[in-house]
Amino acid sequence: MDEMINQSEVRGAQDPLADSASGGTNGQYKVKLEIFEGPLDLLLFLIKKEEVSIYDIPIARITDQYLDYLSAMEELDIAVAGEFLLMAATLIHIKSQMLLPRDPDQPEQSVEDPRDELVHQLIEHQKFKAAANSLYQRATIESATYTRAALETDETNPEISATAFQLFDLFREVLNRKKELAQLEIARDEMTMAEKIAEIKAMVSRGGEVRATALFEAARSRREMVLIFLGILELVKELALRLVQQEQFGEIILMAREGAPT
Repeated sequence: MDEMINQSEVRGAQDPLADSASGGTNGQYKVKLEIFEGPLDLLLFLIKKEEVSIYDIPIARITDQYLDYLSAMEELDIAVAGEFLLMAATLIHIKSQMLLPRDPDQPEQSVEDPRDELVHQLIEHQKFKAAANSLYQRATIESATYTRAALETDETNPEISATAFQLFDLFREVLNRKKELAQLEIARDEMTMAEKIAEIKAMVSRGGEVRATALFEAARSRREMVLIFLGILELVKELALRLVQQEQFGEIILMAREGAPT
C-alpha cells in the first residue's frame, strides 16, 4: 500500500500535538481540527455537498476534494492530525484499486468493491452521531425546568447546526473572492487572537447574531481572516457560540449559547 501512495498528495504531516489556536512559539496560529470533527465527518460533508449516494461514492472526485481540503488547511497553518492523513492514504489506495482492471475470469458476484469497508465505517459513524445527538437532546429536555410554546418561525425556519467544515468552506470562498488579501499585510495590524475573540464575542453580544460572511468580508488582511476563522472555532469549542443555518448549506450565523459567559 505504501508504494501506491503519492507522497506529493499526502504532504505536510504535522505533529498532531502542534500548537493550538492560542498561538505557537513561532507566532503562527494553529488549530487542531480533530478537536471539532474528524476525517469521517469531512467525508460525509463532501458526500452531502456533492449530493451523491453514500453507497456509491465517486471515489476519484471525493478523494481529490478531500486532498484539496487538507492542502488548504496546510497553507493556512492549520495543523492536520494524523487521522486525517491516514484517511487520505486510505482514499488514495481505494482510488488506485478502482483503477485496476478486473480479472475477466472472476465471477462478477465474487468481486469485492474496494469502497465497502469505507462505506461501512461512514454508516456506523452516522449511526453513532445520530444516537449521541438523540441522547443529548433527551438529556436537555429532561434537565429543563420549563418548556416554551412553539414559535411561528419554528416550522418555516428550522435551525440547522453548521459544522466546522462548512465554516471552513465559507472562509475559503471569501478568501478566493478577495485574492488581494493574500498579499495585503498591514504592518501595524498586530491584533492578537485573544483580542479578536473578545471582539467577536462583543459583536454577537450586541447584535444577538452575526453573519459569518460579514465577519470575513470585513477583514483587512489575510492574517485577520485567519484570526477570525480560528477565533470562531475556539469560541465554539469553549461552548460560547453556536453556528446555525436556516436551511441546509445556507448562511452561517453566529449566535451566543444560552448561559455562556459574556
